[in-house]
Amino acid sequence: MDELVRRNRAVWEQASTKHVREYDELLEDARGRKELFPRELELLAPVLAGGPTVVHFQSGHGVDDPALVRAGARAVIGIDYSVVAAGAAQRRAVELGVPCRYVAAEVPGVPVRDGCADLVYTGKGALIWMRDLDAWARDVARVLRPGGSLFVYEAHPAVPLWTWDEDEPRIRPDRSYFAESHINDTFPGDGAREWQWTLGQLVTAIRRAGLRLDVLEEYAEPFWRPDDGTTAAAWSGRLPNAYALLAHK
Repeated sequence: MDELVRRNRAVWEQASTKHVREYDELLEDARGRKELFPRELELLAPVLAGGPTVVHFQSGHGVDDPALVRAGARAVIGIDYSVVAAGAAQRRAVELGVPCRYVAAEVPGVPVRDGCADLVYTGKGALIWMRDLDAWARDVARVLRPGGSLFVYEAHPAVPLWTWDEDEPRIRPDRSYFAESHINDTFPGDGAREWQWTLGQLVTAIRRAGLRLDVLEEYAEPFWRPDDGTTAAAWSGRLPNAYALLAHK
């Protein structure tokens, strides 16, 4: 792990203490209050119907993992480089009695055997921490069995451009859709370096890794909004704020 990754990891170790402070609330979410988005369930229905083994790249608080089990997954292995996040997620899984286990490790370089997963699930703030998208895609392909699927539900790569002005959407003058990276200036990643990947770069990376694209959809609704009631004109339906991608090996 190089110095830049170590700095980002330190930021996220600190941010992940939120998962400990809000443990009881997240436990209730994991117990069933929070499900996958309806469109996620629709797109994943054929995969989840087969009782897949899932590897969740960058699993964070892990609340989506019990939801995957309820939707049909046989088991979930969550990978996150935050020891705090992985530990809190494992404690919740044990309390809930769900077949989810967590490993603190960097992505790419996921410490699981080749071809062990029927589904790699990721997104919701994950790909912005990937400095080498081709290496990430190769790791996805390595982990998937033949015929296995990759599913990404993620913030649209144009999102870093949008201001949070309430009156009308504006483009930040300090950001570019084609920039290599930028410094995050909002909670929880404040101070970390985010990497920017266009949709074209993402599709190209997964094709280079030998995966075939099945679905790519864009949505106006963001996958996340602040809990403090903040609203922004950029989220009012005119601009892309999220996307879903489904591919198979």
